[in-house]
Amino acid sequence: MPASSILELQRQYGLLELEYNHEKATYLEENERISPDRKISRGICWHPLSIGRSYYNSLNQFVVEVHCTEHLDTEHHFEYGRPLMFFDADIEHTRIRYLNFPATVSYADDNRMVVVLPGPEALNRLNEAVRPGVQLGFDENVYKLMFASLRAAMQDKDGRLAELRDIFHGMRPAGELVIPPMRFPWLNPSQENAVNKVLRAKDVAIVHGPPGTGKTTTLVEAVYETLHRENQVLVCAQSNMAVDWISEKLVDRGIPVLRIGNPVRVNDKMLSFTYERRFEAHPDYPLLHSIRRAIRQLYDSRKGGRSESIRQKINALRDRADDLEMRIQESLFAEARVIACTLTGAANRLLFRQRFGTLFIDEAAQALEAACWIAIRKAHRVVLAGDHCQLPPVITCPEAMKGGLGETLMQKIVRNKPGCVSLLTVQYRMNDAIMRFSSDWFYHGELRSAPEVKYRGILDYDIPMEWINTENMDAEEEFVERSFGRVNKTEAELTLQHLEAYLTKIGKRHILEERIDIGIISPYQAQVHYLRKLLKQRAFFTPYKGLITVNTVDGFQGQERDVIVISLVRANDRGDIGFLSDLRRMNVAITRARMKLIILGNAATLTRHPFYKQLFDYIGTLQE
Repeated sequence: MPASSILELQRQYGLLELEYNHEKATYLEENERISPDRKISRGICWHPLSIGRSYYNSLNQFVVEVHCTEHLDTEHHFEYGRPLMFFDADIEHTRIRYLNFPATVSYADDNRMVVVLPGPEALNRLNEAVRPGVQLGFDENVYKLMFASLRAAMQDKDGRLAELRDIFHGMRPAGELVIPPMRFPWLNPSQENAVNKVLRAKDVAIVHGPPGTGKTTTLVEAVYETLHRENQVLVCAQSNMAVDWISEKLVDRGIPVLRIGNPVRVNDKMLSFTYERRFEAHPDYPLLHSIRRAIRQLYDSRKGGRSESIRQKINALRDRADDLEMRIQESLFAEARVIACTLTGAANRLLFRQRFGTLFIDEAAQALEAACWIAIRKAHRVVLAGDHCQLPPVITCPEAMKGGLGETLMQKIVRNKPGCVSLLTVQYRMNDAIMRFSSDWFYHGELRSAPEVKYRGILDYDIPMEWINTENMDAEEEFVERSFGRVNKTEAELTLQHLEAYLTKIGKRHILEERIDIGIISPYQAQVHYLRKLLKQRAFFTPYKGLITVNTVDGFQGQERDVIVISLVRANDRGDIGFLSDLRRMNVAITRARMKLIILGNAATLTRHPFYKQLFDYIGTLQE
């Protein structure tokens, strides 16, 4: 029995090596090939930079503030924990010199970043650059953590990690505690059942939350009730944004949260429960700060020569600072009921000795299995929440994908231990017609709409779903590049034309008074960029600037809008639809809409696939 589970993890390890090698080779090749201008447009580079103030933060890290000075409207992908590479380049980007020191994002907002540097010497080199810039680096550390977590799970002989490994991948059954069912009148029956299943689970439970079914509400309640039985729990997710979301909801429920790492949305509410902000707000911090400053001053005074007395003073102060830092850390952890971080953040040095009765993993269907094991190593039992019928993990290596690296731990447990799964069945987001297609295709028709949203709409007698067929409109796809994909400029123009017509029908006053929000989605980054460019050029949309968002499917995960418009791009004689055949992405796209969904696509190309044929026909029946 254990052998089969170890073999499965060995297989995962091999597939992860394929992904690592492929991703690193791709990064190095593209770093050489792609110009800084292209990197800037992709949101992975700022150039030129303005260098701001530098200081030691409350965690005693040397940091510097950097500011983006051009291309201020370009969305970027800098966020907490990601590695950076600084460089110096001339204005034409013909000569680029990389500055060879490590750097990491502490936090970032629209056009400003706080970056952790190795020390003042690195800042001196940065200040010597004539036109400094910064770009995302390749994240070796994430892979090191994932490889280490898989090795630990494989090598454990008779500990709790081995038991969980054999439950998840072997024939060992998942245990249940005998606990009388609890009533939660504010939850619906499927949510109530899910919370009870979490409370009864001895080893593992899964909360399967289709779009709009209140997964976060259910998970927050499960955490709240678990804390009646345990002093502290660990809550993780794949992305910083997902950690921010669940953390905010837990705080709103009155649960003390300690967020390890900085949030994506940098505002006072989010920052107020971060470890760094809490650390510097502690009553003992001013004393610690003064001791650290004294240590640095003594180090500076040693540069002129060695002194035994100064060395002794430094050692004594360092011991005192370490004791004080440990006391503050212990105080912060004692006050918190929930420790929240990303899956890789579970390996943070602050959590080195921490162990938890229960680990909650939100958005578990988007996480590689190896990443989950980083956090599982710290827990006695595991609760996974998410939806394996929505966005999958990002896999770049075709061979690793074909081998099954994209199959998540959540999917495997759903298949191997169906008794551990609770499906949430009542959705509170969409008009019933929008929900029905997704329910029938992905969820065996088990979802139903809450009465308050079943017939929701913007206009009287409106059709909730429309498909604008572009096959006779000279809308042709063009290949841009490997990572940006394809663009269909005519379809982009048509997308905004139809949106303009629909917004005109609603009326400007109605839109602004009701704050009707709109999402424009395309699966292809190149189409997103082109749509954003067109949108800025059209005066009609100016009054609605704050109400319209244009992004990829991944960018809309976890979000919803009153109106969603989808540009599918693909148009060819071969019926080739590329990664549109990953239907989980389309499930996300169509279920973002509360009241109106408009799809633009070449039916002749797309309906050769049974999913799009059924979707096209279904929308056709609504229009009859």
